Amino acid sequence: MTETPSSAAARPARRRVSARVGSIAESATLAVDARAKALKAAGRPVIGFGAGEPDFPTPGYVVEAAVAACREPANHRYTPAAGLPALREAIAAKTLRDSGYEVAPGQVLVTNGGKQAVYQAFATIVDPGDEVLLPAPYWTTYPEAIRLAGGTPVEVFAGAEQGYLVTVDQLEAARTDRTKVLLFCSPSNPTGAVYSAAQTEEIGRWALEHGIWVITDEIYEHLLYDDAEFTPVVRAVPELADTTIVLNGVAKTYAMTGWRVGWMISPADVTKAATNLQSHLTSNVANVSQRAAIAALTGDLSAVHEMRTAFDRRRRRMVEMLSAIPGVHVPTPTGAFYAYPSVEGLLGRSIRGRTPTTSAELAALILDEVEVAVVPGEAFGPSGFLRLSYALGDDDLVEGVRRIQDLLGEAE
Repeated sequence: MTETPSSAAARPARRRVSARVGSIAESATLAVDARAKALKAAGRPVIGFGAGEPDFPTPGYVVEAAVAACREPANHRYTPAAGLPALREAIAAKTLRDSGYEVAPGQVLVTNGGKQAVYQAFATIVDPGDEVLLPAPYWTTYPEAIRLAGGTPVEVFAGAEQGYLVTVDQLEAARTDRTKVLLFCSPSNPTGAVYSAAQTEEIGRWALEHGIWVITDEIYEHLLYDDAEFTPVVRAVPELADTTIVLNGVAKTYAMTGWRVGWMISPADVTKAATNLQSHLTSNVANVSQRAAIAALTGDLSAVHEMRTAFDRRRRRMVEMLSAIPGVHVPTPTGAFYAYPSVEGLLGRSIRGRTPTTSAELAALILDEVEVAVVPGEAFGPSGFLRLSYALGDDDLVEGVRRIQDLLGEAE
């Protein structure tokens, strides 16, 4: 039977893109970085503060391990989806060394970067209708991964006046009988805030008391300044080990963002389930990258300390320069490589004939007028803030912030 135009018109229209995927927002940080790079490639003197990416090369001994791995035929083949046994063992040993507690290699799943670990963690334990407490400001990928898993992100906002650190009272006020997970990130992206040992233990014991899972992102564990200390939540509250998923990777510590090696550590049943998912999703991480990660994790941390020294110098310079701008308030970050100034005091004021009322509009103004790319607070939660990465060269950092100073100093 031939279909007539009228019968075709009566058939319900089908989506070209699924509602699930169509609802995902583009990564704001990557979008800002891509725009800055495109403008620079076009010959404009753009300085980008958008990407959370060290400007250092990967340490030479790690690169050499990858070169050697390329020549080994065993690395030209499929390997176990959960990761090379030698890498899973290295991650377990590194966890004992850096975090102070033991995990079995069988609890480790090696992933294609930290983002895959984030996605798979939520996909493995979150069901439709579950709520996930999400301290804000948050990394832009978290809420999208939660929604993809069918969960509902519940933002718990801590502003500049409290150093961007949420309290147990705030978490308790947001808790319902549908709360299943707390996302915990310290040191924090995007704010650089670091929870103290006492704060971490208090939050961990609250989660334990209420039977709430903790997904803890520890990828910035080695990037600490002043007297800040990294406190793994499982070390602070060992009883949480059976309801905690630890996310980490080599990207930030070892300047290996492009190598795409992350991992999740979880109870054995969760790791097995997440491995099953990964076996269908991507299978194993590239073997050459895994061999490079083994070299990174088993080597000394001297290269890491050198990078941290440079980040610390840039951090202090950036905070000093941003704090000199009237209307800008900058809590001093003590971790990661980001500053997260509040610019609420500038919104609604005229700057070169434009009156931004949101941080997104202010970020657009900064890019248009002085060719500096920053990420607006809307990417990480409420408006009124900007994120600037200080993982870029000293000269570019000073020049970029100087341009911002000159522009925002004109606010009326």
